[in-house]
Order: sequence, then structure tokens, then C-alpha cells
Amino acid sequence: MTIGEGENLETIRKKLKELLVKNLAFLSELDPLKIKDDEILFGDGLGLDSLDAVEIVVLLQRNFGLDVRDMKRGREIFYSIDTLSRFIYENTRK
Repeated sequence: MTIGEGENLETIRKKLKELLVKNLAFLSELDPLKIKDDEILFGDGLGLDSLDAVEIVVLLQRNFGLDVRDMKRGREIFYSIDTLSRFIYENTRK
């Protein structure tokens, strides 16, 4: 999936939050609108774990055609909604 010209970071953030809540059991009761853009995804933030990281990798592949293979870079990308959205935006624009 390629992000269209009319899609900005805010649109991607919204879609990403909805995907995470819909697909990650741990977040299923959470309102996507209540997730802050700079909220840390793992540990003391939203509390996601390594299994959730695998699910996020699958979501990126399935919904955006993106792969994250470098785990060091993955830690940076998966830090927050904002860092993940920026990665999607920068790697899917036409």
C-alpha cells in the first residue's frame, strides 16, 4: 500500500493507532484517540512486549508493504506512534 499525496503524518498516525488497537489483544479495550503520538510503545509506555513487536512487523508488511529487518533500527522505529508513523510516511510515499 502506498500512501497517497493527500495523506499526511496525522492521517497515518490515526490509521496506525486504529490498526494497533484492532490487532493487538493487549490494546483491544483502548480508545485509539486516547493514545498519545509520543507515547512509548513498549515497557512503561503502552506496555507492549516482544510478541506485540512481531505483530507490528506483520501489520507493517500487510498494510504498508514495509519490512523492518534490522533490529537496532527497529528499536528506533518502534519507539512511539510518532516514530513508527514517520517510518511509514518516509517509506511509502509515491
